[in-house]
Amino acid sequence: MGAIDTTKDLNDPAAMYSARLRELRAVQASDKNLERNLGYAKVAVAFATILSALLLLYYIKLFWLLLIPAVLFVYLSILHEKRLQQIRLRQRAIEFYERGEARLEDRWAGTGERGDRFLDAAHPYARDLDIFGSGSLFELLCTARTRAGEETLAAWLLVAAPAEEILARHGAIRDLNTRIQLHEELFCLGETIRAGVHPKELSKWGARRPILKSIAIRITTSVLGALWIAGMVAWAVWGLGSVGLAISALNLAWAHRLHSRWDESAEAIEKATKDLDVLAGVLKLIDGGQFAAEKLQNIQARLKHDRFVPSEAIRKLDRIVGYLESRRNPAMRLLDVLTFWSAQCVFLAEGWQQEFGPHIREWLDAVGEFEALTALAGYAFEHPGDVLPQFVEKGPLFETEGMTHPLLPSKKAVRNDVKLGDDLRLIVLSGPNMAGKSTFIRSVGVNAVLAQCGAPVRANALKMSSLSVAASICVLDSLSGGTSRFYAEIRRLKITEDLSNGPIPVLFLMDELLSGTNSHDRLEGTKLIVKSLIDRGAVGVVSTHDLALAEIPATMDGRAENCHFEDRLEEGKLIFDYKLKPGVVKTSNALELMRSIGLGAMKTDR
Repeated sequence: MGAIDTTKDLNDPAAMYSARLRELRAVQASDKNLERNLGYAKVAVAFATILSALLLLYYIKLFWLLLIPAVLFVYLSILHEKRLQQIRLRQRAIEFYERGEARLEDRWAGTGERGDRFLDAAHPYARDLDIFGSGSLFELLCTARTRAGEETLAAWLLVAAPAEEILARHGAIRDLNTRIQLHEELFCLGETIRAGVHPKELSKWGARRPILKSIAIRITTSVLGALWIAGMVAWAVWGLGSVGLAISALNLAWAHRLHSRWDESAEAIEKATKDLDVLAGVLKLIDGGQFAAEKLQNIQARLKHDRFVPSEAIRKLDRIVGYLESRRNPAMRLLDVLTFWSAQCVFLAEGWQQEFGPHIREWLDAVGEFEALTALAGYAFEHPGDVLPQFVEKGPLFETEGMTHPLLPSKKAVRNDVKLGDDLRLIVLSGPNMAGKSTFIRSVGVNAVLAQCGAPVRANALKMSSLSVAASICVLDSLSGGTSRFYAEIRRLKITEDLSNGPIPVLFLMDELLSGTNSHDRLEGTKLIVKSLIDRGAVGVVSTHDLALAEIPATMDGRAENCHFEDRLEEGKLIFDYKLKPGVVKTSNALELMRSIGLGAMKTDR
C-alpha cells in the first residue's frame, strides 16, 4: 500500500489522516478501474475462446490453438485476483484512517468495540465511570485486532498497575506513538475482532492431552487409508473389484469405531483456531520491529526461540486447520471415512500441539500486551495535548491542572484544577442541576483510571500516587432482584469501605450520596461514611443537592472543603460555565428548568 511520508507534521494527526486518506482513495479508485477492465477482459477472452472452439471444430488439427486464449484467461484471472486482494487490503487501511478521523471529530461513539463482556456490576468503578459500553472509554481506546489484545486492554482498565510498570508502558507508548505505518499494518491484519482468535480456547487446547495420541491408531489408520487408494487402483487397472470392496468395508468398520474420537478432536481444533492468520500477522509484526523501549524489547525476547519462529509455527497450524476444514465439503464426506483424511489432519494438528502447545499462552500474552500498548500509543498520537502523568510514592495524592473528561469533545470541554492529598482529603461539591457536578466527578475517576493503566490523561498536568478508585455514581435498583436503590447504594459503599482496608489508599467518588433516604439520615450517614474512609487514609469527592451536607467540612478539622458549580440567568436562559469555585453554591435552578420545558404551566378551569 506504500510507505507513509514521515516528514509530515506528526503533531497534527488530523492533517496526516486526511492526507493519507486522499492518497489511498486516489490509488483505490485507479485500482478499481483497472480491476473492472480486467474483468471485462476476462469475459472477452472467454467469449473469444468459445467462438474459437466452435470454429476449430472444423479444423480439429488446429484445436491446440485454444491453449493460447486459455493461458491468457488464466493469466488475467491471476492478475484480477491479485488486484482484488490489494483492493480489499487497501479498503481496510482506508477504514483505519476513517475511524481515526471519526475519533478526532468526535463521531466515534457506537462504531467500535464496546467491550460489554468485560463489564462486572460488582466492580468498584467500571459501570459508574463508563469504562465499557457504547461511547465508553474502552471503545475510544481499543484498536486491537485479536481478542488477546482486547482482553489485555480491558484488564489494564480494570486493575491499576504498579508505578514501575506504568513507567515501562510510558516508554513503550513514546516508542510506538508516531509509528503510524505499524498501526495501519496492525489494523489491516483482520476484518473484524468479533471473529478473531479466542485466547482461552486456543491456550486451553494447546495445554490439553491429545485425543488420538496412540501410535497404533495412527499407524493403522494411515495403512488402511493407503490400502484403500491401492485397492481403487487395482479395481480400475486389473478389475479387482472384490478387493476394493473388501478394503472399503474394512475402512468403514474402522471409521465407525474411530469416528467419534477423531470428530471430537477435530471440533476442538476448529473451535480453538479461528483466524490464526491474524495472530500470525501480529507475531510477525512484533518479531520484525526495531524498538527502543525496554518493555517492547522484552516482549520481543519472549517470542525468541532457537528452533522456530512463532509466526511461522502459527501459519503452519493455520494450514493444517485449512486442510481439516475441507472435510465439511459434501464431496469429501464419503471419501473421508474411506481415506481418513480428517484423521490425518487431526494427527498433524495434535503433533503440532505437542510441539508448540506449551508456548501458546506466552505468545498470546505477548500479543495482548503489544496490542494494548499500540492502542494506548494510538490514543496518545491522536491527542497530542494530553500528558503522561507523574507518579509519586508518598500519598494519597491526586493533583491536576487543566483537567477535563476525555470522552467530551475537546473543543467544548471546560478544564478545572483539583488537588486532593496532604491536608485536604475531601471535597463536598454542591451546585444546581446540569451545572457539571457528575461530569467533574467522572473526570477525576476516568483520568485516574487512564493514568494507572499507563495512558496519557486529559489534563495539562497530573501528579498522583497509587490509588484504588471506587465510585458510586449511577447506582441502580433491581426490580427482578428485589433491591431498592438505597440498598444497592449501601452495598456499593460496603465495597468501597472494604477496599479502604487494603494497602493502597482509596480515591472515592460519590454522586448524590444516600439520596434514597431522608435529609437527617442522609447527613448523618454521609458524615459517618466519609469520616470512616478519610480516617483510613482515603481521599475523595462527594457531590450533593442537599445543602445540609455542606456542613460536613466544618466537622472535619480542616481536612475537607466546600466547592461548587453555579449558573446564571441571562435573558431568560440558564447559562453554565462549568468552572469549579470555592465555597457553597448560592443558586438553585430546579424551578427554572421545570418552567423551561413547560412543566406545571398548564392551567385548569374551576
